[in-house]
Amino acid sequence: MKILLSGASGLVGGALRSRLAETGHEITPLSRTPALNAVHWHADTYAVENPQQLSGWDAVIHLAGEPIIGRWTPTKKRLIRESRVKSTHALVRAFEQVSAPPRLFMVASATGYYGHRDEESLTEASNGGNGFLAEVCQAWEAAAALATDQGIRVVNLRFGIILSPRGGALKTMLPAFRWGVGGRLGDGRQYMSWITINDAVNLMAEALGNESYTGPINVVAPGACTNQQFTQALGAALSRPTILPVPRWGMRLAFGEMADELLLTSQRVVPAQAEALGFRFDHAQIEEALRALIRNPSGQSV
Repeated sequence: MKILLSGASGLVGGALRSRLAETGHEITPLSRTPALNAVHWHADTYAVENPQQLSGWDAVIHLAGEPIIGRWTPTKKRLIRESRVKSTHALVRAFEQVSAPPRLFMVASATGYYGHRDEESLTEASNGGNGFLAEVCQAWEAAAALATDQGIRVVNLRFGIILSPRGGALKTMLPAFRWGVGGRLGDGRQYMSWITINDAVNLMAEALGNESYTGPINVVAPGACTNQQFTQALGAALSRPTILPVPRWGMRLAFGEMADELLLTSQRVVPAQAEALGFRFDHAQIEEALRALIRNPSGQSV
């Protein structure tokens, strides 16, 4: 397949690009930096320099977005939203201008769609929640859905926490846990929905070639766990104690609104669509997933 990929240099995009290239697909980056062998779009408007460059692709995969980690100032929140919603709108508008739009538009989203839900089991059929991230994800998916009017298959990838020693949340946590000063966040009862980088890439590759994948897909492992369970599993994988909890007030002081919406929120998400379509996870439970990732820091074929 001939695939255009935004976010190709990110944690997930880089892993996906390598996997698809290995299996014979032709991958071209969609980049805000002009470069050879890439399609260029403008950093502020997200307009593609030459819309006709969006013609003839089998699939466009849109993973790029402003990182959500950091204090959410008004400017940061605007960038988080625009880099997702505005950019998706720009691509859909560009598809309308070309003679051969892509057959598939695969767009990142997140389990943030559901908002804070305590212990409720959440499937793709569950209603969206409340809060800044929930609103962004809902607007993001609504923008992508407009492509269906052009006969394009749309897949919304509701990513949970992507686990890889090479980047993301796990890489950030590892130093503290290796020093024996890691601990649960708050009371640790909030549910975390996670997936290993390999399973995430495998699921995306499956959705790429299987037309039964359409609409929202929860890109999470079956074994959602509480933060306390995650903390204990990571400590066990590293053979380190986990006795120093991080208080809620400390996280709120350091990160403000982000702490409540990202670190302390509870989302028990189930990969109902992937399981119904027969996808097999290499790592379904947090204990064995973390042991495998620590044993193989490359994160490949764990």
